[in-house]
Amino acid sequence: MSAVTRWLEPSRWTTSSYYVLVVFVIACGGIPKGYDEGGYSASVKLESFKIDFNLLKSHWKDDPTGLTNRSANITSFNVLGAAFGALASLDLNDRLGRLWSWRLAMVVYILGTFIQVFSSGIYGLLLFARIFSGLGAGVLTVASPLYLSEVAPKATRGLSVGLYMVALLTVLSMGFFINYGASIHMAATRTQYRLVQSIPLIPAGITLGLSWLCPETPRYLASKQRHQEAKEVLARLRGKSIDDESVTAEFEEIDQQAKKRADLKSISHWAALKESQTNPNYRQRFWLLMVMQTVAQWTGGNGITYYISTIFSYAGVADSTSLISSGAYGIVKLVFTMAFTWGLIDFFGRRRCALTGLALQLAAHIYMGTYMGLQPGSANNQSASDAAIASVFIYAVGWSVGLCTIPYLYGTEIFPSHIRNSCYALSMGFHWFFQFAVVRVTPNMLNNLHVWGAYLFWAIICTLGLIILGIWMPETKGVPIERMDELFAGPWYLRWRAKVYTSDDSSSSGDTIASQDLRQDTFKANDSLR
Repeated sequence: MSAVTRWLEPSRWTTSSYYVLVVFVIACGGIPKGYDEGGYSASVKLESFKIDFNLLKSHWKDDPTGLTNRSANITSFNVLGAAFGALASLDLNDRLGRLWSWRLAMVVYILGTFIQVFSSGIYGLLLFARIFSGLGAGVLTVASPLYLSEVAPKATRGLSVGLYMVALLTVLSMGFFINYGASIHMAATRTQYRLVQSIPLIPAGITLGLSWLCPETPRYLASKQRHQEAKEVLARLRGKSIDDESVTAEFEEIDQQAKKRADLKSISHWAALKESQTNPNYRQRFWLLMVMQTVAQWTGGNGITYYISTIFSYAGVADSTSLISSGAYGIVKLVFTMAFTWGLIDFFGRRRCALTGLALQLAAHIYMGTYMGLQPGSANNQSASDAAIASVFIYAVGWSVGLCTIPYLYGTEIFPSHIRNSCYALSMGFHWFFQFAVVRVTPNMLNNLHVWGAYLFWAIICTLGLIILGIWMPETKGVPIERMDELFAGPWYLRWRAKVYTSDDSSSSGDTIASQDLRQDTFKANDSLR
């Protein structure tokens, strides 16, 4: 049976309506981050907001750098709060559970956003509210993907975790158009920006209420030695009887690993992180994820998204249509993330998507850097300007099918249960600190490096990412979480062709000699680890 035929089998996609509801609710944890990148970042440019928070250029004629720093602080402080929120997940997700951490984070985000909306021109209060709401957003970036990966069947794990990014990018795209509508239909008063910034409170509140219909994850329950409850939850999520053969088989695989480990209450975060560094198998997974997070952000990452209106102006888009262009950029990201989530990630795999995405980002950066270096904003060469605008959208495609989503998924699936939360939460802390740095320094990079220099820097990181991840990153598609040890065994320089053979694979009679040799190396390495 071919890979395509297996992927299209109806049984692969059969699931319960209850499971769909649960995944939808938890995936909405992407709303805070998405709206901050789209709706809030665009609202900072509204005239009403500029007046209220002293961001008018006419007030900063003698100190343009001060205006840049003030605007960058307002935009980036939510990201700084999110970094600390992600680190707080080190304790919350194990102490409270994935579900209660999600609920607490959503409450914190709602309260912070409420304060933010009514800060009424008080700069210090606004920065506090940005950090406070960011705490909730940061916890959600850990709790949501972690929850989704732990409830998903292995065949559609990418789909389930990817829905988090679909929710994120949906509200990101809506945010630009909401700002556009407010800018042309509302007067430049406080009501204008308050309405724009309060929009995400509606879906956040609704999903918070719906979360009481969701269960804790079976893997977390099993790790707490609540085995019967874990099996009941698993059966309910799969829409089958608790005695169903497939439920029993899946639960036994989960429970077998949980029984090998102590209760999570008895494992300190320090002990978990120490084990992640002392065990060679775990250590390479940990640092691979850290490298992935670093490359993802320093290739431009979310910095370009936060300042997309400015990027379009460099490419030749008039200020009057920058919000429309930014909305179109968000839609492109959404469409290709949906394509990535609903097909590419579980068919082509994580590795191919990551490398393809980096290649597209690199191509876009090379052209945009060349354009800005040779003829920035030239009105005499419309074709070059149009190509620059197209390169921004090519970048969006590459970012969407590559490192925009993959680190969220990869980090939740490559670690065993007893260190998964600690390693993933720490990686998301790195993610947010890097994103804070990128969002904070991007305006200064564009100014001080004459735009083209910033693109050169991003292109260099893309090139390094292609080389490093091309060698080091194995394919995790279809590999059970409980069998990741096998995937990361053996020589690191052969990781690019590592494979775990499962019952779903076709006969190994057609394996190449290289694959057979790698499989033997994997088994030998596993024996040495034991």
